Amino acid sequence: MTFTPNPIPGPDAPLRSALRYGLIGLAVLVVLAVAIGTATAGLPGLWGALIGAAIGGGFILTTAAVVLFGAKLPPSTAGLIILVSWVGKLLVVLVVVAVLQQFDFYNRVALFLTVVGALLIVLGAETYGVLRQKVPYVTTTAGDSDTSE
Repeated sequence: MTFTPNPIPGPDAPLRSALRYGLIGLAVLVVLAVAIGTATAGLPGLWGALIGAAIGGGFILTTAAVVLFGAKLPPSTAGLIILVSWVGKLLVVLVVVAVLQQFDFYNRVALFLTVVGALLIVLGAETYGVLRQKVPYVTTTAGDSDTSE
């Protein structure tokens, strides 16, 4: 019988795991928020929950996706992309909220609670995804061995 070790995860494994768990957390939140919002406020509650999940979940998940993309770039370029994406996300959220103020087809309470829930749940799920990854701090090559005794 031969021993086959588990493959060493790549350096971006924690970020990929964070994105995966964040998406799962957002999907669970959408189902719960839509069910509760529809049950309490009808169709406006449904719309409030869907819009809130898109705003809150999109804001957090975009950060993880941009950091994952930027991890392969030089540090100065990655920092610039992360900063520009954060400012862009903030502007998009402000414009969306300003436009939504003109309409009343959604329940504002459902939207607010879903945004807060999305921020907490998705961020928590991403943190869980990062923490459960086992990535070595030191990598060795096949020829490295300590022979001095």
